[in-house]
Amino acid sequence: MSLSISIGLAQINPTVGAFQHNIALIVDAASKAHQQGVEILVFPELALTSYQPEDLMYRPQFLQEHQAALQSVLTQVSGLQGLRILLGHLDEVEGQLYNAASLIINGEIVQTYHKQALPNYGVFDEHRYFTAGSQASTFDYKGHRFAIAICEDVWLTEVATQAKAQQAQTLLVLNASPYTMHKDEQRIEVLRQNVSTHGMNTFYCNLVGGQDELVFDGSSLAVDEQGNAIGELNAFVSALGIYEVGASGIAFRTAISLVEQQPAAMGQSMLKNADEPLESEVWRALVLATGDYCRKNGFKTVVLGLSGGIDSAVVMAIAVDALGADKVRAVMMPSRYTADISVNDAAEMAKWLHVQYDEIAIAPMFNAFLEALAPSFTGLASDTTEENIQARTRGVLLMAFSNKFGSLVLTTGNKSELATGYCTLYGDMVGGFATLKDIPKTLVYRLSIWRNSISRVIPERIITRPPSAELREDQKDQDSLPEYDVLDAILERMMELNQSSQEIVAAGFKAEEVEKIARLLRINEYKRRQGAPGPKITRRAFGRDWRAPITNGYRY
Repeated sequence: MSLSISIGLAQINPTVGAFQHNIALIVDAASKAHQQGVEILVFPELALTSYQPEDLMYRPQFLQEHQAALQSVLTQVSGLQGLRILLGHLDEVEGQLYNAASLIINGEIVQTYHKQALPNYGVFDEHRYFTAGSQASTFDYKGHRFAIAICEDVWLTEVATQAKAQQAQTLLVLNASPYTMHKDEQRIEVLRQNVSTHGMNTFYCNLVGGQDELVFDGSSLAVDEQGNAIGELNAFVSALGIYEVGASGIAFRTAISLVEQQPAAMGQSMLKNADEPLESEVWRALVLATGDYCRKNGFKTVVLGLSGGIDSAVVMAIAVDALGADKVRAVMMPSRYTADISVNDAAEMAKWLHVQYDEIAIAPMFNAFLEALAPSFTGLASDTTEENIQARTRGVLLMAFSNKFGSLVLTTGNKSELATGYCTLYGDMVGGFATLKDIPKTLVYRLSIWRNSISRVIPERIITRPPSAELREDQKDQDSLPEYDVLDAILERMMELNQSSQEIVAAGFKAEEVEKIARLLRINEYKRRQGAPGPKITRRAFGRDWRAPITNGYRY
């Protein structure tokens, strides 16, 4: 190949089932790419529907509207002469549904590839919806042979082997690969092992945006036949990356934003910063996930209970970064056990961030409940019942704000608490989106410290004082739980590595602590099953990724 070819990767943020919105994103990106002289433009997997429509794909009307949307795209890009578009969409053939990618030239589909490797683990259940393809798909342009693959295809060796057998020189990969910590490093290594070793280049275009419990990071890039990563786009931004491939290899040309204004998070460069701290990456993931959940579900504002503790402080800071201060409302609901410093710190943080702040004492309501229950509770000592009444009173108040103002309630519980049931069902678990659902407590602290290093948004005392639910006198979290660094280490082994209690004890952890955590993890599944969705960040998150039975006699 004597001439270079301009290749574009369009990491867009579509919405599941919002066909007109998605069409507009696709056509806009294609137009911008055409203006930049791009010759081959790659979109993410299922860009037209977004990933994943789930049981919507069982509805005939949905599939009909999808076909109409595909025709609309073809019509609107027909004038982009010379641009070859690789678009992810659904394809129904003889009653079988495929996860497909079509090559479009001048508004015509010239060939279609069907995804061969259908993932059926973790959050994925593609066997439920799709039939697997079996044939490679290649095309030639300017003397260079390209092959097509979709996401999981490159995690197996067979598809790349097929492409190489057909003399492909470059693999174009459409992806909807959800974010987890360190995932981009893992992807690059897989591309090196499964594609570069065949002497092929890879262009990897990934989806970006929040979808229920998943957040897609983008991080699209090229990897040359020597395994060098080139021009990795920034995570969590909508961007068009443009590259040149020729006889001398791959060169990155430029990257441009695909939206006028990106979400108000840190690090909005279109190219990835290799030195970005993990905490920055996770923060931006949570900002995008929270913002997209609100925007895509029609919520203009959010409300949360601001306790003066670390979790609610971090959630409020994320909400402000995601939506803007004018869209966030904080409600402080002190009880007889709430320390003055908690009230003061909450008010100070709300003032710093310029959010609307309400303070409602729950003592009168709590006392009314106690008075009403007194005849039935005669002779019984106070216990967690009274603690939970306070939490549930707060839940009622937050839902009143939600109903009256149409605001989404953000819950503030973290993964460590949800794992052990250190939360109140219908109390502090009340809400529509759980921003920290997959964030261990130790990571919550790291996030707060990192965010304050950018600009001071969380009072230092909130970070340094011992955590407490403040539901009884002198209460501390560690009255009920091991130290969080120990708790989180045990949970990681138990949940993500599937280690048994015996294996964890053998690794040096105290048997009584391991057994306690294993029991709490098992018996609190019923709570988690009723909790709000939240973004997956770790290798195994509660929700679709963690499918444990409620009725369960097995001991971890």
